[in-house]
Amino acid sequence: MEIQRENYLQKLIDRMDNGLIKVITGVRRCGKSYLLFQLFRKYLLQNGVDETCIITIAFDRWDSRAFRKPDTLLRHLRELIEPGQHYYLLMDEVQMLEHFEEVLNELLHDENLDIYVTGSNSRFLSKDVITEFRGRGDEIHIFPLSFSEFMGVYTGDIYHGWAEYMMYGGLPLATLMKTDELKTKYLLRLSTETYLKDIIERNRIERQQELEDLLSVLASSVGALTNPSKILATFQSVLHSKLSLSAIRDYIGYFEDAFLIHPAKRYDVKGRKYIGTPLKYYFEDVGIRNAQLGFRQTEETHLMENILYNELRLRGFNVDVGMVNKRRLDPATGRRLSSQLEIDFVAHLGSRRYYIQSALTLPDEAKRQQEKASLLALSDSFKKIIIVKDIIKPQYDEDGILFVNLFDFLLHPESIEI
Repeated sequence: MEIQRENYLQKLIDRMDNGLIKVITGVRRCGKSYLLFQLFRKYLLQNGVDETCIITIAFDRWDSRAFRKPDTLLRHLRELIEPGQHYYLLMDEVQMLEHFEEVLNELLHDENLDIYVTGSNSRFLSKDVITEFRGRGDEIHIFPLSFSEFMGVYTGDIYHGWAEYMMYGGLPLATLMKTDELKTKYLLRLSTETYLKDIIERNRIERQQELEDLLSVLASSVGALTNPSKILATFQSVLHSKLSLSAIRDYIGYFEDAFLIHPAKRYDVKGRKYIGTPLKYYFEDVGIRNAQLGFRQTEETHLMENILYNELRLRGFNVDVGMVNKRRLDPATGRRLSSQLEIDFVAHLGSRRYYIQSALTLPDEAKRQQEKASLLALSDSFKKIIIVKDIIKPQYDEDGILFVNLFDFLLHPESIEI
C-alpha cells in the first residue's frame, strides 16, 4: 500500500534546483527513504525527467558497497554525467559514504547536479549536520505519519483510528502491520535495538541502563514541566542512582539530537520573553513513547497533548508553552494576589500567533471556565482556541474563544480559520 506524503513531497518540489543540498532528516523509520526513492522519483518521471537523468544510490545495499569509497563514487558519477544534461542525484544512507561531508561539498561544484540525501543513524540525524555543509544544506524534516496521513490508509472509523494512533503512533511500518502483537513487538524492538543502541554507540555511553531509565522518566512526564535537577532528584530518591546532573543534561541532548524528543520552552506572553527551566518534553512519535513504557501508561489527556504539539510543528509552527501572570483582589484581606497560569501552546508562524488549550472533554461549566482562565488573562488580539475531543462544530463563545473538535483540527487545518 502506498502512503501519500504530499506535504513533504511538495517541500522537495519547491526546493528543486535551488543550488543547495536537500538533506532529509527525521527519526529512524519515519519514511525518509520512501519519500526520496519512491514518491519523489515517481514525481520526476511523471514530469518528464528522463530515467537516465535520475541517479540513485543506496549505500546500505550490497551492490553499492564499492561506492562508499569517495574516489570510486566520484569516478562513477563522472562516467554517468554528460555535459549539457541536468541530473538529479538521490543518495540514501549517505552516512555510510566515507567522508560524506567533503564529498557532498565537492559535488556542489557540479552545476548540472541537483542533490538530495537522506540517512538514518544518529550520526547523520544530529541536528547540527547542516553546518557540515558550510551553509549550503537545506533541511526537510520528516515526521512520522500525522493523524490525517494515518487515516488515509486506516480502514476503520475515526474513533477506532484515534485509539490505534494514540497507542501505536505513526511510524509507517507499524501503521501497516495487521495485529496489535506485531505492532507492539516492532515498536519495543525499535526502541531498544535501534534508537537506544544508536545513541549508545555514537556517544560511547557506558551507563546504558541509566540512559534507558532517563528516557522512561521523560516518557512518563510528557505534558509536565521538568528539568535536569528534578530528574536528578527522581534518580536519587526512586532509582537510587548516582547519575550526575551533567550526565543527565548530556543524555537529554543525545535524545534531542536523535529526534526522539523535542523541548517546548516556556514563554512569558505579557513580558514577551522566554523563561528558563523547567520546560516540557514531547516525543516525536507517541508509539515510541508508549513502547518505552511498555505500553503501561497511556493516559489520553497527555497523549492528545503530545499529538497536538507534533501536529502544530509539522504545520510549520514554532511552539512554546505559554505563561501569563494574573492579578486579582483577595476579598478577605484586600490585598492584590498574583498567580501564574499556563497556556498549553503558543504557536508562532511569521506574523501569525495562536493561543491553544488542549482539553480532552468539557463536561461542565466549571471545567470550561478552568480551561478558559489563562486565555482570558491575555490582553492581545491573537486568536484563542480550545481543542476538545467532545463532538462539537467549530464555534466562538461570548468571550471570543474558538472551540474546535479534535478531529476537525487534525483532519481539516482550515477549521481554526473561521
